[in-house]
Amino acid sequence: MSKLGLIFASLGLSANFWTMIGLATSTLAGVVYAMPAATPTIRLPWFYASIIGSILLLISGFFDIIDGNVARMTRKSSKKGAFLDSSLDKLAEAIIFIGIAAGSLADPLLCMIALSLSLMVSYVRARAESFGIELKGIGVGERAERLLIIAIMGLIPVVGIIQWAVIVVSVVSGITLVQRIAVTLKML
Repeated sequence: MSKLGLIFASLGLSANFWTMIGLATSTLAGVVYAMPAATPTIRLPWFYASIIGSILLLISGFFDIIDGNVARMTRKSSKKGAFLDSSLDKLAEAIIFIGIAAGSLADPLLCMIALSLSLMVSYVRARAESFGIELKGIGVGERAERLLIIAIMGLIPVVGIIQWAVIVVSVVSGITLVQRIAVTLKML
């Protein structure tokens, strides 16, 4: 990945630029996921929305990797950049679940559960870090894994597959949440 970071760093664009590209791509994925329920003039069949949205979600994940690599390669890692990156990651995740719910690709209640659990996984990590406890890598479902589940399952041409992806994300997030709480309580 460092070679990729060097290539993107050589373009002279900041890590924050790539963070914003990732957010824009996630937003576009959310819009595409919402299109099966859009007005008839811009409606997209569920299958195409699932495939295109999932491809855009994978692309946004690529940029999420690139931004950190560019920051490291240019030696411009900063607290400000890390804060922006993690904050926009949560916003992007919310946009994805909102798009899935709005497009009727999954039950809105299930989307709210998945989003809530996903955000709690991140919150518990941030709160634990405020006590000096590092939780990176703890749990089976960090953000990358959660979004990969949606993106990869969204590429499968089966009716209701995104709903199943949202259910799997909920289960994985719930397990990760319990794992992180247990580790944190043990270390406090």
